[in-house]
Amino acid sequence: MSPSSTAIRRTVEAYLGRHPGERDALAGLLAALDRPVVATARTTQPGHVTCSAVVMDRQGRVLHIRHRATGGLMLAPGGHIEPEDRTLLAAALREVSEEAGIAPGALCLTRQLLGAPIDIDVHDIDANPAKGEPAHRHYDFRYVLYLAGEEPPAIALQEEEVSGAQWLPQPEVTSPTLRAKLLAAGLDGRPELVSASALIHDGQGRYLLHLRDHKPGVIWKPGEFALLGGGRTHDDQSLEATLLRELSEEVPDLRLEDLKPYAVESATSVDGLSVPVQVFAGRWRGNPDRLALHEGVLLRWFAVDELDRLRLSPATRDLIRRHAARSSPGSRCGCCRCSSRPDRASRSRRDR
Repeated sequence: MSPSSTAIRRTVEAYLGRHPGERDALAGLLAALDRPVVATARTTQPGHVTCSAVVMDRQGRVLHIRHRATGGLMLAPGGHIEPEDRTLLAAALREVSEEAGIAPGALCLTRQLLGAPIDIDVHDIDANPAKGEPAHRHYDFRYVLYLAGEEPPAIALQEEEVSGAQWLPQPEVTSPTLRAKLLAAGLDGRPELVSASALIHDGQGRYLLHLRDHKPGVIWKPGEFALLGGGRTHDDQSLEATLLRELSEEVPDLRLEDLKPYAVESATSVDGLSVPVQVFAGRWRGNPDRLALHEGVLLRWFAVDELDRLRLSPATRDLIRRHAARSSPGSRCGCCRCSSRPDRASRSRRDR
């Protein structure tokens, strides 16, 4: 189901909080969101919402593709929203996958913008008698995405709509409004950690796991056991602050001891994006049945030999086993500060 007018309005109001001088320019969009129409439908006139993906490589260059429908203009991948697009960001991801062959898993969010659009561009579209479309207006939501890997993936163009592709330096970005905002934001194309989770243990070989709600398309890892934690917000001053905020929202009475960075892992978001996660290790020895759980189904202690019986991601299972192996009698504690054999993911992160 495509995003509702209410959800789009929240995105617009948050955007205007950062760019208050653009309220007049977006007055038509706000008026459309107040009407009893589907603002994302291409049949909605005199204007409707579209989405674009501003894909940036490790050199800070932005992917442009040559659209046949625009007479060969070099633009960011983008287009109309489809009924199956759950969010505006999901629409942008689908467009870049269709037009340039870049899958969501090859992309990640930026720390500066997270899931917010960097620009909402308003532009006029000429009439297209062949399609029965009058002259109208596009309100284009533009999302910046970094490449998750070091090297750009192979571009596979959708030849019926796209005739070429090029990576352009930011000062050469073809859209003036997008170019100005990219340069002002100081984006460099190098991914940063945007999520934090807690590997909670009791110091005696048990690990606390959280059973998530089974809400596919809404909850990250629906119906699975997972670590507590979540994504960074614009107000979080650090990843530890992200984790502590998430814990206060999910399990407000949980207080961890010896909380330290342990490893860096890669996860997948509900939209299929790559998510670099800072995992913190912390100790707690309480009874989870006595905690007030505000999100999810339950919390339980599990020993390492019980993990194979759970619906649990392989990455989380391996993470727990590595920690348990290093925390066994005679070994170091396994945290980043004192382990004599740092976690491979943490080591590779520091070496970049």
